[in-house]
Amino acid sequence: MRDLRKKILMESGKTVSRKARSRPDSLGASPFGSPAPSRGSSTVNSRYASEEEDLTESECDDSLTNSVANSDDGDENEATWAEKLRDRIAELLDRKRSSTKGRESCLSAYTHIIRHHYAEEIVDAQLNELVSAILKSIRAGDNTDETLAAIKAMTLTVLSTESDNFYDRVYSSLKGVCEDSGEESIKIEAIEAMSIVTMCGGGSVTAAEDLMDFLLEIVESDGHSIQAGDNAPVVSSALAAWGFVASNLEDLQVQSEQALEAFTEQLDSTDVDVQVAAGSNVALIFEAAREQQEGEEQEEPLNLQYDQHKLMQRMTALVRESSKSVSKKDRKHLHASFNSVLTSLEHGKGPGYSTARRMASNPHTGGSKTDFDDEYREYGYREKIRIHNISMTIDTWSLSARIQMLRSALGGGLATHYMENPVVKELLSSAQVEFVSAPKKGRGGKAAR
Repeated sequence: MRDLRKKILMESGKTVSRKARSRPDSLGASPFGSPAPSRGSSTVNSRYASEEEDLTESECDDSLTNSVANSDDGDENEATWAEKLRDRIAELLDRKRSSTKGRESCLSAYTHIIRHHYAEEIVDAQLNELVSAILKSIRAGDNTDETLAAIKAMTLTVLSTESDNFYDRVYSSLKGVCEDSGEESIKIEAIEAMSIVTMCGGGSVTAAEDLMDFLLEIVESDGHSIQAGDNAPVVSSALAAWGFVASNLEDLQVQSEQALEAFTEQLDSTDVDVQVAAGSNVALIFEAAREQQEGEEQEEPLNLQYDQHKLMQRMTALVRESSKSVSKKDRKHLHASFNSVLTSLEHGKGPGYSTARRMASNPHTGGSKTDFDDEYREYGYREKIRIHNISMTIDTWSLSARIQMLRSALGGGLATHYMENPVVKELLSSAQVEFVSAPKKGRGGKAAR
């Protein structure tokens, strides 16, 4: 794979169901003959997108399992989706015969198809023209929905191919729209796209470090640096993107000290998502320091000029605090996240590690009582993703940051891309996996829980 992470390592025929017809990719057989979709159809598009992109961790696990389990008897075969994709690409390339609403719908349909199918061969055949067409929709800035759909399309296009020419062509446009747009949603999508373009589209190590500085400025200024003052979702997105980029770099010596100060300040944010993202990045930095210190070939370990004990005391106090303005669900999420970070700092573990102990063997299956004295083990890592018959353990903060970014970009299509897409496989290559029994299918082909 020709992405930045590889460079760093080298240097170091069925009928269409009603559900399928409701999807964004079902715009009709002709790319030009259909009129622009009505307002009602656009509602369907946004509903479908929200179901995929705003998943909780448990819901995402179910989605990953189900998406693969259903792939054998899904709503459409390969010839059908491939034909639809070619139609959508042809429509995108013919801007003279399209309307703003038509381009938005077409971009959404294109994105939906390549999110759920690995389509490098088809996309790569007209990649140059396709990127130019998507860039025009990003730069136009006349319509928020079209711009948003175009940014998402660009992100998925980068992930769907192994080209290393994206960064030079699209990064400046993405940064420009991130800084200039007044729409929160566009800033968030642009931040995500910039991080993926840099790490998977040909950006250099210097480009990655420059992006981290840009993201850190957003965090330090509470969004004011890109005209999104005190905008928690934008700051949270910048934190997540910083973690994703940092997770793919081997040396965080230059960025760590200033970043740690900024992230620690955000632990006191009034927004739970910002607090959780900041805490995760704090854990990621200390994880990087441990790994460099443990590396046999590392002559100068990452030396963090920060009082870890005081940091843990501060986080412990935040875990104990409860605010009436925070919902019970958010409090639970915050407490679980901060407890995970505290366990990581104290024991040198990754996310979701449980120090609770259980008996290593079951005495009820045989043996005398004395055979099992003092044989207790910690539960260990509890965060896992199930993809078909593969169980992936999330045991590092860097892996967690990558999975979070891929979940956001690919949604329910992550399973398909993990199985078939070398770009995604390379991003998750550090994961510890084991093969388990394939999920059973119940009625309607859905995986049994």
